[in-house]
Amino acid sequence: MSPDPRPGDVEVFESERPRLTGLAYRITGSAADAQDVVQDAWLRWAASGATGVENPAGWLTTVTSRLAIDRLRAQRRRREQYLGPWLPDPVPTASDGERTAELAESLTLGFLVVLDTLGPSERVAFLLCDVFAEPYPVVAEVLGKSEAACRQLVSRARRKVRAARLDTRRAVAAPAAAELLVELMQAVLADDEDRVLRLLHPDVVLTSDAGPARRAARHPVVGAPRVHRLLRGGWRLLGFQSRPRPDEYPPTRLAYINSSTSVVVDSPGGPIVFTGEALDGRITSLWMLANPDKMTGFNDPHPIL
Repeated sequence: MSPDPRPGDVEVFESERPRLTGLAYRITGSAADAQDVVQDAWLRWAASGATGVENPAGWLTTVTSRLAIDRLRAQRRRREQYLGPWLPDPVPTASDGERTAELAESLTLGFLVVLDTLGPSERVAFLLCDVFAEPYPVVAEVLGKSEAACRQLVSRARRKVRAARLDTRRAVAAPAAAELLVELMQAVLADDEDRVLRLLHPDVVLTSDAGPARRAARHPVVGAPRVHRLLRGGWRLLGFQSRPRPDEYPPTRLAYINSSTSVVVDSPGGPIVFTGEALDGRITSLWMLANPDKMTGFNDPHPIL
């Protein structure tokens, strides 16, 4: 039987949808999985009739978190056969201050990549506690563990996240500014090697996620000279068989994606997103997202908190 929810139940769920979508996305790193999780949560909410639910937000948080954990575990098995590095799906986000600093930072590629190093329980406990400010009793209910065990999970996750976010100078890189990304692209197109190397940190890492259908480096590229060589031949990544003339370059624009300014190249094969992090005016990490199968959230965005 299809659910026949009451109008009030629909309103409650829709008011929670952006938060639930954001929670599911941060857990899975996948816009498509997040949308499926929230749809499954809706079906359960509608079927329950919300009868006797004293705390709808808490009920929906628990159901969504558990469904997302299941998706994450299934997804990690699929990743074993994934071609090349796996990066979170790009999702457009607003830059109008609707999010708190914690919510905004937790959507950046740099933060999500670090989250991906945590185990599923650590990841969920950390997100619920430190990002969504849920109390430990809620975390314990979601994970089916004691509060003491959840406190240990969160503490361990905090240490791992902090250690991963710090560089050798004990400083945390920040999303690269629009001006820096634009200058890098201009220097690459002008084939200005000295300028490119000045903009890149000596230990910069470029990671590209293109899936099986597009050309890309199948392993992270480390070091400014090697990253420069890859960028210099970037026309191959855009599908050109030979170096294009300037008037043949695909349209390029700036967009606010994953709470960071990003460069979007609207290539014939679909959008390619470049975003990064910088420290002291030099790019330390550069990510290229080009897998057309992972553009669900980019091409069909849903409100997300």
